[in-house]
Amino acid sequence: MAEAPVVRFEVVDGVGVITVDYPPVNALGPGVSDGIVAAVDQGEADPAVRAMVLIGAGRSFIAGADIRRFGKPRPASPRRSYDALDAATKPVVAAIHGYALGGGLENALCCHWRIAVPSAKVGLPEVLIGILPGGGGTQRLPRLIGAKPALEMIVTGRHVPAPEALTLGILDALVEGDLRSEAIAFAQSVVGKPMRRISAMPPAAAEPGLFEAMRTSIARRARNQQAPYHCIAAVEAAASLPFAEGMAVEKRLFGELENSDEARALRYAFFAEREVARIPFLPKDLPLPEIRTAAVVGAGTMGGGIAMGFADAGIPVKLLDASAEGLAKGVARIRDNYAVSVKRGSLTQAQMDQRLPLVEPVESYEAIAGCDVVIEAVFEQLDVKQAVFAELDRVMQPEAILLTNTSAIDIDRIAGATRRPEMVAGAHYFAPANVMKLLEVVEGPRTSPTVLATAMKLGRTLGKISAYAGNCDGFAANRSRIGFTMEQNIMVEEGALPEQIDRVMVDFGYPMGPFAVNDMSGLDVSYLTRRRRQAEDPNYRMLPIPDRLVEAGRKGQKTGAGWYRYEKGDRTPHVDPEVHRLIREAAAEQGIAQRAFSDEEVLHRLLFASVNEVCRIIEEDKALRASDMDVMWLNGFGFPRYRGGLMFWADGIGARAIYNQVAAWHQRYGDRWRPSALLQRIAEADGLLREAKAPRLG
Repeated sequence: MAEAPVVRFEVVDGVGVITVDYPPVNALGPGVSDGIVAAVDQGEADPAVRAMVLIGAGRSFIAGADIRRFGKPRPASPRRSYDALDAATKPVVAAIHGYALGGGLENALCCHWRIAVPSAKVGLPEVLIGILPGGGGTQRLPRLIGAKPALEMIVTGRHVPAPEALTLGILDALVEGDLRSEAIAFAQSVVGKPMRRISAMPPAAAEPGLFEAMRTSIARRARNQQAPYHCIAAVEAAASLPFAEGMAVEKRLFGELENSDEARALRYAFFAEREVARIPFLPKDLPLPEIRTAAVVGAGTMGGGIAMGFADAGIPVKLLDASAEGLAKGVARIRDNYAVSVKRGSLTQAQMDQRLPLVEPVESYEAIAGCDVVIEAVFEQLDVKQAVFAELDRVMQPEAILLTNTSAIDIDRIAGATRRPEMVAGAHYFAPANVMKLLEVVEGPRTSPTVLATAMKLGRTLGKISAYAGNCDGFAANRSRIGFTMEQNIMVEEGALPEQIDRVMVDFGYPMGPFAVNDMSGLDVSYLTRRRRQAEDPNYRMLPIPDRLVEAGRKGQKTGAGWYRYEKGDRTPHVDPEVHRLIREAAAEQGIAQRAFSDEEVLHRLLFASVNEVCRIIEEDKALRASDMDVMWLNGFGFPRYRGGLMFWADGIGARAIYNQVAAWHQRYGDRWRPSALLQRIAEADGLLREAKAPRLG
């Protein structure tokens, strides 16, 4: 049986309907562009056809290019779909539903009119994978709507809702009802009207200083990246050059980016975030319960953020706290957070009014008994969590899923407080919980496959990236950072200053340095974790300097002092000579000679420690893939996305070079630098660290 064509053409009442049917999202995969060209040619040649419609089958118009094809040789095509649509002598109407992104919007811009359903979204997000629009988007969009709004869209890569796209002038109309019928009627209505070919429009209007102002405004967030600046240069060409010359500039700039390190890293991150959802050892046909109602126990900053996540997804959530005062504060904090979002323009007042009532404060465990899922988010102490789970076991329905937001505590010890440990799993959020994309789903020794799969799915429903982790101290994400945290503190003992280490990591691409982050999250949190680990392991290496800061009342931003000093009402970190004095004093007491550090040693001490630990985590089956760990670092710890992830970045140095350095530091510093067996194997085989997989995956 012959395969169905990916592009179909049929004539309806004098209108040639070109339907792209390339599931799941009508990406511009093999045959799609050629199919559009052939369909346009067929419509042009048929005297019965007076106009044409370009539409997508299924759930989307054309969601963009097939990213798998970037960076690879592609067969030369004498004509692309863009060229055929642009040159058509009969009017072509793009009928958009779902998404018209990247090459999808570029094809729509080559049509002469564009209509959409109100729920559609359009955009040119290529910058997010390290390239720029390569199908004329940087030249057509500015000519259509002006340089400034086009520049903002292209440089940020954001998705624009259809109503806004209509206001901007990208769309000519929004339509209700059946899109196909409406598009045919619209096409019939424009027959005989002057053709609106964007390529024939003059260069885009741009206010003086626009492009330099944009370069200045992105300097911090676009540090070390090429693509945002190339996007600006391409739009600048659209404002100053004839169309053909501007297209030549776009083609040249696209060619410079397509195989750059930045683009390869961002493509890797894109695919890693899709692979992380796969847990191969779970049955594919596992029936999963539907989550209609939720509860959160603990109304603090974390619990409130988790509750907001449910409300944002339209799921009613009950919020419970140990005290009426804590509950009231938690609800007020949620209201304030939403109000700030409205003030910033990231949320409408109508959306706030819709979401806030979904969070229902309650005062007893009995009030949450009927919920499908409950997430515990109380203080990070085992006995406190066990007490909560004993209560949940008492009141919750047998089929309810019980999740703990612990960041490090043994899931099985928490589950042991219930008579249903198979219904318990970890759901480790990262702060702030309503903002950070990562949700680490932790499988306890007795967690059922259904509960694990449901927790993974729930994360995706809430707009998170769900990543699997096995049960161990710190699980996968935080455990992989233990070496990083240890080395940042030990280097301070040895003479590196906090501000140097922070500068090195910011220069590397982090939004904040690790000591500034510690101050923001609170030094007392890790202080208590160290105390717990020392109680469990007498040989645990303590960190006297941060301990002294906490004991002196310097707990970070919340007390106005931590590793840095803070002015009232200002979160800017200021270097504090008192911290320098305390460091010198503690080092002298321990007999540690201080020395100068190169920036490269700072960077490698921090990251090689974590590369080595990630290898241990994988070989112990506590994470499934090295690429999963990269996803965790990108979405949980602020690792610069344009570097791909920790293990992708490490491959740029090479497993052998990293192993040799780790082995040398093992000789110098002792057991904390013992090379993992997996790191050694990959090094000896000259393999890639990013391709490492857990033994359970075979």
